[in-house]
Amino acid sequence: MKNLLLSFGFLLMVLSLNAQKYSSKNGFVGFYSHTPIEDIKADNNQVASIIDISTGDMVFQILIKSFHFDKALMEEHFNENYMESEKYPKSTFKGKITNISEINFAKPGLYTAHVKGEMSMHGVANPFETSGFIEVIPDGLVATSKFIVKPEDYGIKIPGLVRNKIANEIEVSVNIKYSITN
Repeated sequence: MKNLLLSFGFLLMVLSLNAQKYSSKNGFVGFYSHTPIEDIKADNNQVASIIDISTGDMVFQILIKSFHFDKALMEEHFNENYMESEKYPKSTFKGKITNISEINFAKPGLYTAHVKGEMSMHGVANPFETSGFIEVIPDGLVATSKFIVKPEDYGIKIPGLVRNKIANEIEVSVNIKYSITN
């Protein structure tokens, strides 16, 4: 019986080592802009992402038109006037978890993750670096982060008429639950 349990434990360990990739098709990315005149908030629950835990490689893809606002007119202006989502339909991030060796994917817990790569938005690609957390849970991973993005860094022009209604720095929140990719 003891040998059977040891064999079963070893088999589980080998299978978990082969399960190197985690993915999500319905992750969350939201953003928030605060000015004394107006707060703007939008949420997107259709974010696709993959993490390869053997290399630390990670990819995100966000459909711009999937951001939803409380006010329909804000959503329309966001897509047509600022993000030009017909011309630039998605935003991407391709990079690496740079401290992947410090995350024990075999042990449930919360781990700090440092990420470095390239973010593309509105036809502009920039180097990008931030930190967040990866929580190892029994049925996958949860990745969370908060960081700042400046629209001007991505060629997003805000007309002078509404410049004081949109913050120069936009707070972005990420929360993605990953499951093992087969």
